[in-house]
Order: sequence, then structure tokens, then C-alpha cells
Amino acid sequence: MEQYDVEALRREYPILERKVWEKPMIYLDNAATSQTPRCVVEAVDHMYFTQKANVHRGVHCMSQEATASMEAARECARRFVGADSTDEIIFTRGTTEALNLVASSYCRLLQPGDEIVLTVMEHHSNIVPWQMAAERLGLVIKAAPIHSDGSLDLEAFKALFSPRTRLASVCHVSNVLGTVNPIREIADFVHSHGAVMCVDGAQAVSHLKVDVKALGADFYAFSSHKMYGPAGVGILYGRRELLQAMPPYQGGGEMIGHVSFSGTTWAELPYKFEAGTPDFVDASAFAKAVNYMEGIGVDRIAAHEEELLRYATEQMLTIDGLTIYGTAPGKSAVISFLLRGAHHYDTGVLLDRMGIEVRTGHHCAQPLMEVLGIEGTVRASFALYNTRQEVDAFIAALRRIAAMLC
Repeated sequence: MEQYDVEALRREYPILERKVWEKPMIYLDNAATSQTPRCVVEAVDHMYFTQKANVHRGVHCMSQEATASMEAARECARRFVGADSTDEIIFTRGTTEALNLVASSYCRLLQPGDEIVLTVMEHHSNIVPWQMAAERLGLVIKAAPIHSDGSLDLEAFKALFSPRTRLASVCHVSNVLGTVNPIREIADFVHSHGAVMCVDGAQAVSHLKVDVKALGADFYAFSSHKMYGPAGVGILYGRRELLQAMPPYQGGGEMIGHVSFSGTTWAELPYKFEAGTPDFVDASAFAKAVNYMEGIGVDRIAAHEEELLRYATEQMLTIDGLTIYGTAPGKSAVISFLLRGAHHYDTGVLLDRMGIEVRTGHHCAQPLMEVLGIEGTVRASFALYNTRQEVDAFIAALRRIAAMLC
């Protein structure tokens, strides 16, 4: 097998050459958003310079070319997650909109008193839309706890189910803890109770091979910008039978069959859920990001990140007063931590002054922070272009900060 050449990969990312505070930048905020390789940016440029025309609505050449590019991207997404049909692939603005679509649309098929099961490790995007639907429709929200290592308490999760449980929505990978949830096992249990399985895949798609059918997911949501693609584009996979039964999420152009003041009919899937002019430029560039990841090899990327995670974790555990939150076996390449006596914000500011970009705060997971008994953490997260040398610099910086603040 060809050697993983991280230095060659880094040359595809001009932003990694920049400095912050006159120091070489080390970017460790990949769980928030990943950087974008030159080939994806060039795909955006190509669309704007040669094919910018509204899709699906024109008979002229550029419209037809733009439509073909966007629909090729839909097919790329279908292949990437193993869906049966492009009818099951809906373009959104990101994971958040995709989850809002399911919460707003699918929940309209439920009855007052029906239940939705979540977990305490969920991102706000996988909590708030369900709460809004519950308030509007009289539904009940339940949340499963976690073990001390950050893994899901599966027995407690199962105990929350009742004859009124209709849907469970669970993150594939926790954005704070790095926990990789056993989605297939969860989905099998959910389906055994006649309920529907929704998965927040935002933190999984850039680190794991995803096959929605193998996972047993009825809905699977993810974002382009976390997998080396452009911002503002996401995907909702939905099982065809469910999407057909669901009412439209938004109304307007594109999603209609026929409009009159006596009544309106809806377009066929997937267009029923894609109101208005889509971001066809970035959708097309998203396909380039998928092809880029597949060209490197998702398994090879994961192995590289796992090695960085192992090495960084070993080094961090030698720093007196440092606590890591999330130690479940097989976790993803995310490390959330605190230095004893140091506020997460102060640690983050000092790291930034040393050229190291991390994330601080509650990471849009305030219920999880309440469970952990903290306000927030510092989070370092790795990607395909990070290096062992960057980890060494990160550890050295942490040692300096610990000497200052602890």
C-alpha cells in the first residue's frame, strides 16, 4: 500500500501555510470545520466561471450543464452513504437544517403523547428541533444517560422505550467526547419497537465509512464543511417510504408539481423537500470533496487520525492536572480536556497566542456539560493533514500553560 504522505497532502491546503500572531498556525479545530483542499476550491471557481445558471428550470446549455453537475453530486452522495436511490438524497444547508427538516416534517405524522428518545451527549442541533416539534405537537422528549467514560448507557437507553416511542435520534459520533455510538445495535432495538432511527452523522462522515443500510438508519444527516467540502451544503438521507409519507418542509418554487389558488400538488422525491434555488455551485463542489476523500481512502485517513489521537492522549496524560473528558474505547479523533485551575477560555486564548487553534466552550452541548459538572472544555480535533510534529508543539504549549495557570 502506498505510504500515507501527510506532507504532500498538506501542500493542497494553502491556508495551513499562514501564521497567527507571527507563529506558524496549527489548526486543531477540525470538529468545528475542516479546511478545504485546492481541488474543491477550484471546483467552486469552475462552476462560477463556466456554469453559473439556475438548475432544473432551463432548456439552455448552461442550465443543463449546471443541472447535470448538481445531479451528479447527488449520485455521488448516494454512493458515498450506500443509499438505494438518489430519491433518498436531499440537499440541505447542513446537518442542522437536515435534522430540522425531519423534526418539522416527520413529527407531523405523530400524535400528542408520542415519544422521542435522545441522549444527553447530543449537539443542540439534535435536541432543539425535537423540542420545538414537541412543544408544537404535544410530544414527549426523553434523554438517555452516559457512563463515566462517555459511552452511551445502552440499558438505560432501552429502558426509556414504551409503546408510545416513535423515534430515536442519536449522534453517530459525539462532537465533545469522541464516542462512537453502536448505531446498528441501537437501530435494531429501535426498529424492534416499531420506531424510526435518525442519526446525526456530522462528526462521523470524515472519519468513518458510512453505509446507511448497514447501519439501519432511517434518516442520516451530515454536512459538507466537516468533510473538506464547501460550507452551506448538507445531506439528508431518508428512507424512501418515509420521505414519501412526509409533508413538505418548506414551500415555494422547485418543490411543486402544480400550483393554483384552488390547491397545490408536490413534486416527486427528492425535489419535494428542496424549495427554492439550491446552492448548486457548492453542491457540485461537495462531490469533489467526496471524491478527494475516497481517493486518499477513508480507512487510511481514519488510521492516520487514530494514531495522532493515541499519541496526543498518551502525552496529555503525563501533564499534571489535565483531565480528559471522553475515554470510551474506539473513540474518534477528538480530545476535550481541562487544566486544573484554568478556565477553558484562558487556555484557548493562550494556545491561540502560541499559534494553536482549538475550540473552547460548551460546544453546543450544554446538557452534556451539566452531566459532566463543568461549564465547558478545551477541544482539540484532528484531520487528515495534521502531523505528529503539530501534536508535539501542542503538548509543549500545554505544558507551558499548565506551568503558568495550574
